[in-house]
This record gives sequence, C-alpha cells and structure tokens, in this order.
Amino acid sequence: MLVKEILGNISDYPMEGKETDRFFLEWYELDKKLLRRASESGEEVGIRIDQRLHDGDVLYDDAGRVLVVEVLPCDLTRVKVHSMKEMGRLCFELGNRHLSVSIGENVVRVPYDRPTFEYLEKLGFAPEKVKEKFTDFTVCHAHGHSHEGGHVHSRLHEGAHMPEHSYESRYAHG
Repeated sequence: MLVKEILGNISDYPMEGKETDRFFLEWYELDKKLLRRASESGEEVGIRIDQRLHDGDVLYDDAGRVLVVEVLPCDLTRVKVHSMKEMGRLCFELGNRHLSVSIGENVVRVPYDRPTFEYLEKLGFAPEKVKEKFTDFTVCHAHGHSHEGGHVHSRLHEGAHMPEHSYESRYAHG
C-alpha cells in the first residue's frame, strides 16, 4: 500500500465499526517524506507525504479498517517550571544545545541524553527522566554561521557544539 495523504486524525474521525491498524513511528521520523515498513497487522506500507505526520493521523480507510500513526514512547527529560523567568532560562539553555523541545504551560520536555540531564541538574533545575510520547514539539535544526575569517561552521546538535570544517574552508582564507 502507498499512502500519499493524511485523511484526518483519529481524535475526530468517524471510526464506527472499523478496526485500527497501527503504523508505529519514532518521534524523529514524523518529518520524513518517505517511509516504508510493516503496520501492526503486517501489511507493507509505503508513505510519500510532503507534510509532518502526527500521532493519530489516519493514513488509510477502507470498509472495515483504518491505518493510524502511533508515536512510540521514548526516554525524555521533563522539567517542571514555576515562573516565566525559569521558563526563559531553561529554554535558553536548551536552545543553546540545539535540542528539539516540547513546551507546555509549566513543563518542558526534550529527548533524553545523560549529558543534558546532568547539565540541567548542575544549573539547579530538577529534571526527571520519563518514558512518554514526544509530540507537539518544535524541531531544532542544525544551522551554519560565519566568522570573520570567512569560513563557515556547521553546528551539530548532539551534545556540545562541535565545529565541522571542510578542507577548502580551512585553507581558503590564506
């Protein structure tokens, strides 16, 4: 089966008399334009879609069955905040680490990694490691920036900042 569009979301989709076949995805796969794997029932499914998928999206509907996206739970760092000042400080620190983030009314969640967890503890926050679905997040993409020397760094967002230079950019500005 090849899926090319999202038909709706299970939260407001007419499901009367239909079975649900789940299509499991990791949170970081929701932005992929091409996917291929088996659904929960074992049917091979290919997806070619130009928009982000969401938990509960209906991808296929026939007389007795609907195919629904289900985001798998993953390890997250969750931090509860008690003021706007604390929220701003936390989001500033997480933004500097280039992490995808989910911001709620009084809670912030990011994918768990031990260095970030320990860093947040060191800063005085009270992070918790939880296993939950990571949904409604903002993706932080790596970015490039230039320095006065004329070369460009590409920033990676796995842990600390690590510049990645090409041979040409290292020696181009003499």
